[in-house]
Amino acid sequence: MFDDLLAANRRYQAGFDDSGLRGKAAKGLAVVTCIDSRIDPLAMLGLRPGDAKIIRNAGARVTEDALRSLILAANLLDVTRVCVVQHTECAMAGQREDDLRARIGELRGTDASGTDFLTMTDQVAALQGDIERIRACPLLPPDLEVGGFMFDVRSGAITPAAPHQPSS
Repeated sequence: MFDDLLAANRRYQAGFDDSGLRGKAAKGLAVVTCIDSRIDPLAMLGLRPGDAKIIRNAGARVTEDALRSLILAANLLDVTRVCVVQHTECAMAGQREDDLRARIGELRGTDASGTDFLTMTDQVAALQGDIERIRACPLLPPDLEVGGFMFDVRSGAITPAAPHQPSS
């Protein structure tokens, strides 16, 4: 079932060179972005493996788990900057929780009412709220730089969508 992936990994291994990268963020950066397959987080920001910690989930939301990862990255893995990057044409934007729960519940033939999918009717407001959640976290350094961005899946452009400032 995963033969294609195992074959691809054998090809990868054949040319693999242990670069000696450390497990820390060489550029001091963590990126929270969406799982959308149109997004290549490293390429989009001109980065290479080892430069940043990448945290992905549906909608690029600062969930409890994303926050947990940011806390570890900022305190133990040399992260001094966090950028949250949402994108155009996101499946989580313009949706309502109840509608998505009903749709998935129908597809699976079960009750999805206990799941919060973190849909966004106002994507910019959601992004700003997530930025504030990072800034308000007492387990993150007060001088952590935090910014919000929007990635255009059609042009490849990334633009600031939330003010950039230290958490303080």
